[in-house]
Formats: sequence, structure tokens, C-alpha cells
Amino acid sequence: MLPFPLLIVVAIVVLYVINSIKILKEYERGVVFRLGRVRSDATGPGVVLVFRPIDQIVRVSLRQEAMEVPSQDVITRDNVTLKVNAVITLRVIDPVRAVIEVSNYVYQTSQFAQTTLRSVLGEVDLDELLAHREQLNQRIQTIIDGHTAPFGVKVVSVEVKQVDMPESMLRAMAKQAEAERERRSKIIHAEGEYNAAGKLVEAAALMATQPMTLQLRYLQTLTEIGVEKNTTIVFPLPMELMNLLNRTFAGTASGVAGPVKTTPETAPVVPGARFTGSDAAATREMEDLSDEPSAQ
Repeated sequence: MLPFPLLIVVAIVVLYVINSIKILKEYERGVVFRLGRVRSDATGPGVVLVFRPIDQIVRVSLRQEAMEVPSQDVITRDNVTLKVNAVITLRVIDPVRAVIEVSNYVYQTSQFAQTTLRSVLGEVDLDELLAHREQLNQRIQTIIDGHTAPFGVKVVSVEVKQVDMPESMLRAMAKQAEAERERRSKIIHAEGEYNAAGKLVEAAALMATQPMTLQLRYLQTLTEIGVEKNTTIVFPLPMELMNLLNRTFAGTASGVAGPVKTTPETAPVVPGARFTGSDAAATREMEDLSDEPSAQ
């Protein structure tokens, strides 16, 4: 059996060795300083022996980290004051430089992000900020990544999270949007009127070449008005229509009778219309003219 002092020494050695064993996970790397000087490469993952007080190890995670940039007061190029915050995703690609180049790479990246956010957004108008946010995110990411590359940090993405505008600006934008919608509505209405006018021109040209269509349209209108309301509406019948009816009745006669005399009592019935005094006088005058050749 070993002497008691030797057992104490063995126990101390075993405890020292056990305490020197460090286990690094798959996403971790260890930067080991031996007598104050950093070893060339980071160690891990797995088991790493760190003999204290000679060695000292600093654990560095290689996983992506999301960092929120505090809200920043930004004045755009068109002098609009905004409050803008963003989210940055970063990861360490060189653990040794991330430890020896800066004291806290997360804080350093945050400071670069705040200054870059104010600088880039201050160079654009409000409309450009709202319409081209993706391009601005890419631009901010490129600038910040250029600052963080020397200490081994890669900026994966930058997203402008929220843009807070003054209440007066929100009201002005709402009025602008309403005016834009009204402008589009007027344009659509004007286009409809223009197309309808073109169709009317075509219809007028057709009626000019075919006078019968105008008379048929006149009769159709009288029929529609007579059906819609149970009232008496006085419409003077055009002389062209009366002449057409006289010629039609005269042509259908067998030749024994003369031209058919149209009176208010014998005129064709048109729904919703009736003869006026002027129409009857015009009809009698037309009959007298038609009787003169027969008398001669």
C-alpha cells in the first residue's frame, strides 16, 4: 500500500489531469494561449488538454448570431426624420482573429452597424427607402462586412426591421395614395368615354348609310319608354316616318284605292306615343298634296 503522502500526490495529479480535459462541441473552437502566446490554430471540436496555469483557453462559437441594432434617428435626403432599427446576422469565420483583434466582436459589429445605417439611409429619399429596401439591405451588409472582415467576422445578412415615421407624414402619404387612386379612376373613366364615343361615331356612320335603322331605333325607344312607366308621353312623329308609312301602305294596296290617308284615328299605334295637333295638321297637308295629282 502506498504511503499516505504519495496517495495525496497521486490524487492531486489525477484531479489536475481531469481538470485539464476540455470538451469542445461541434460548433465550438478553442483559442489556446500558452504562456501568453496564442497557438497558431484554433483547436476542437472534441477533447482538448489545457494545462493550467500554463495554458488558457477561450471558447468561440461558430454558429450564426442574430443581433438587433438599436433604433436610430435618421434624416433622409428629403429631410424626413425617421426612427429605423435593423437586425444583423453574423458568424465567426476565424476564431483566432476574433479573439486577438478585438475585445468584443459583437459590440464592435453593433457599433459599425449603427453608423452605417445612419450614413446609408441618410443618402436616400423616403420613397426610395420604402420601395428599394432590399437593395439598401444589400448595400449596408457589404459596408459592414468590409469593416468586420479584419477581425474574422462575416456579416451574413442585414434587414431593416422597422421604419417609424411622424404622424404628419403618415397623413400626407395617405392623402397621396388617395389622390393616386382617384387619378387612376378618372383615367379609366375617360378611356371608357373615349371608347363609347368611338362606338357612337360608328353607329352614326351606319345610320347615315342606312336611314331605316334610325327609324327602327326611334320606334324601339318609344316602345321601351311606354313599357317602363304607365304614363302618357307625347312624341311628335317625324315626317320622314309618316312618308315611309304612306309609301308602305300605298305599295301594299291592290291599285284600286288611292294613297292611304293617315289620320290620327287611322295612324299606326305606337306604344307610349300619341298625335298632337301639329302632327294632325301635318298629316292633312300631306294628304292634300297627295290628292292634287289625282285631281289633275
